[in-house]
Amino acid sequence: MSDELALLTEIRDRLEQLESRDEIRQLISKYSIALDMRDMDAMANLFEPDVKVGKNARGRQALRDWLDDTMRKQFDGTSHHVGTTVIEFIDRDNAVGIVYSKNEHETGPEWVIMQMMYYDHYVRIDGRWCFRRRQPLYWYATDLNKPPIGSRKMRWPGREPYEGSFHELFPSWKEFWARSGASETPIAEPAPLEQFIETMRRGNEVAGNRVR
Repeated sequence: MSDELALLTEIRDRLEQLESRDEIRQLISKYSIALDMRDMDAMANLFEPDVKVGKNARGRQALRDWLDDTMRKQFDGTSHHVGTTVIEFIDRDNAVGIVYSKNEHETGPEWVIMQMMYYDHYVRIDGRWCFRRRQPLYWYATDLNKPPIGSRKMRWPGREPYEGSFHELFPSWKEFWARSGASETPIAEPAPLEQFIETMRRGNEVAGNRVR
């Protein structure tokens, strides 16, 4: 391959990745709008056709029906605000992401605010990016007028408080609080390009909270 052809190929690949990143960001925002506007068809169509739903079900219709039931029973209204977002590519058709979300929920007589993040897997099918799965990781949920100081920050009306899993995907949180001062180990090498999330995760998994 000539140097000129190699350069053109590199430029093409870079442009494709930029377009893919923008499309995935749009996908993330579309999720928030579809969920908040209760368009369950639009919501379900953001996921891969064979999306896993719960333990035994699969497919967009199963996801749509599950979401319809969940949102109808739990919330009068919601607003999801997307924040910090990192998207990294595994290959041309697969990517992972971390997405912060600050959410508001009208639930009966109480207004519950929540801070969480999603650990996402994206896949490109027939030229379009969609969610393969979204794994929600929670920090807190509480009535608007009751700051969630202390442990068990997930505080929904009518439920006992419980711990979320906001920090569990990344081992650094527990390691930070387990030592009394600065780390005595040599500083780690910078993460390879497109592997920041996976380098931080270090193979860690979080049980439960499987997405939708």
